[in-house]
Formats: sequence, C-alpha cells, structure tokens
Amino acid sequence: MNATLAGDVVRAGKQARERFYDARGYGRPVDGGALELAPVEAAHLLYRGDLDDVDGMDVGEFLASAAVSEVAFFVYKDLRDRGFYLSRPAPTDGRGRQQVSGEERPANREAGDDRPVDFEVYPRGKGPWDDEVAYRVCVVSERESVAAESLGDCVLAVVDEESEITYLETGRPEVSGTSASEIPPVEGSLLADRVLCWDPPAELYERGFYGQRLDDQDDGDGAVQLSLVEAAHLAREGVLSVDGGADAVRERGRDVEGDRFDRRLRVYERLRADGMVPKTGFKFGADFRTYADVESVDDLGHSELLVRVLPADHVFEPRDLALDVRLAHGVRKTMVFALVDEEDVSWVDVERLTP
Repeated sequence: MNATLAGDVVRAGKQARERFYDARGYGRPVDGGALELAPVEAAHLLYRGDLDDVDGMDVGEFLASAAVSEVAFFVYKDLRDRGFYLSRPAPTDGRGRQQVSGEERPANREAGDDRPVDFEVYPRGKGPWDDEVAYRVCVVSERESVAAESLGDCVLAVVDEESEITYLETGRPEVSGTSASEIPPVEGSLLADRVLCWDPPAELYERGFYGQRLDDQDDGDGAVQLSLVEAAHLAREGVLSVDGGADAVRERGRDVEGDRFDRRLRVYERLRADGMVPKTGFKFGADFRTYADVESVDDLGHSELLVRVLPADHVFEPRDLALDVRLAHGVRKTMVFALVDEEDVSWVDVERLTP
C-alpha cells in the first residue's frame, strides 16, 4: 500500500481506514472514507512493512526527511511496543477546542501553554474511538531545553543520545497540610547569617518545629538557632523581636543570598500558610523538605516533599530534571518545583513513570 505526503499529514486510501484505523487505531478518518496519518504514524507503518512507501520514500528515507522527527518516532514505537494505542491530538479551532469527526471536545492543554502535546496515549485495551486518555506525552531530546511553566498535566518523554527513553510525569499539585501552632513572643540576636534565641518558649521548636536546638541534649528549654528565612517569617508575623525588626532580617538575607532569598521567603511563607512545615533541604540538593502533619517533634515522621524554588521563567535541561527526580525517588520523596513570579507561587511536581 502506498501513501502520499500532503503538508503535515500523510494520506492513504479507503482500504487504509479499515486496515489501520479500525483494526489498530492508526490515523484519523476524513471525509470520503480515506485515512489521514500523522507522519510519525506513517513512519511506524513503513517500519513494520504495512506501508510500502510514502511518495516513493522507504522508512529510512522518510525518517531522514523533514517530514518526521526521529525522537518522536522512537517514543511512538516504544509506546506501541508496550501495547498502547496512541495518536496525535486533534487540531484545535480558534476557540481552543479540538475538532474530532465533526464533533468538539476540550483541547488537551490549558490556554497559553507553549509546549504542544505530541501524543495522546489511550489506556490499554482502548483507542482513539474511546473518550479516554491515559497520558498526554510531550517528546523532547535530552539536548532540548524545557520551560518550567510548560510542565504540568503531561508526561515528558526524554530521548537521550543512545535513544533510551525516560518518562517523567508532571502535574500541578495542591501542596497543603494540617501543621499549625501558636508561638508566644520570642527575642533573638541577629548574627551573620542566622538568628539565635537564647531563651525561647518551648513551643517554638517543640510545636512549631522552627529552628534547631543549640544543644541536642537539652530538656526543651535551651537556646534555638533560626535560619534567616525562618527568622524573617517570624519577624514579619510579629512573633520574633530582633534589633532592627523584620526589615533587618530581610536585608541580611538579601546580603547573604541576593534575590534568591526573597523567592525562598515567599515560598516558605506560602508553605506555612498552607499548613506545611518547611525545613532545609540542603542535604538533598533542594531548598526545602516539608512535613504536612506536624503536631510535635517527638512524633515527626518522614518528610514527604523536596521543594526547589525557581523563578517562573526558569528553563530546565532535561538531565537536571532527571537528576532531581532520581534523587527524590531514592530518598522516598516527591520532587516539587515552586515557580515564583511577581504575583504568585505555583507548584509543579515531577515523578518517574513506567507506562
């Protein structure tokens, strides 16, 4: 069977619909009973020997042409080999809705997202004729940059230089917990890059899990050292008193960290407001590790999330994403990126996926 390349689609005749779409979920039927294939679908059919050629090109010539991306082909083939039917998302109209066989359905990405979905992957046993999608997949090479704001509600399929594929599931989680505590007023001394509270109330550390004891062997009423981000938050809340007030702590933080301090402080305050207890994530290469349900440090449990604070316009290298996710998985935590712009903090979580 032969096919013809027409712009960004491959067209095949009436027999192709029954043979490829009805039986195996390739392509999209069009008026007149013909079948319209995405170039990557045509490349897979050429590879399998189900198509003889596309405009005279065999599979090698077709993959070498500008019509199809080889990294998309590798991902498409891998998912087909795993037993999935998948297809290119239907085109959208001017209102951001997909046109499917004369009917409309919502587009698969939020308005404004700048990374298009390459494939819609259907649950095993289902296909494009069913109204159910298991994964929305965006394909990238390991050498391609990825904008942080483009992640969420998609699976990033990263193809490395040896054509191995890593699947990273990204989402937009709600980050919240039940941790809350009333802290009595406390006085502190502002040092070079921390605050030391010599006679703090027990609630500061025992209930609020603020800071670290200066002496781990004390009975709960000894000195507590606070990080600058903890101190800036408590000073702004009117709980902590230091010479120069909250402004002095914040300025010291900027002297130490620059603009990064303000971003971390905003994320810290947002986490505390939403019932989370953030602590340093330095040992894990992150800004914070978080605890969702702290009642007492005597029954603390394990932290659940690793949080990295980034400007909203941050651009990832895929290998950095893979490194962060692998590290978080190794310590049984979920990697969350806090994206900070001038108005808000948004969350993106990323986890390794085996389809």
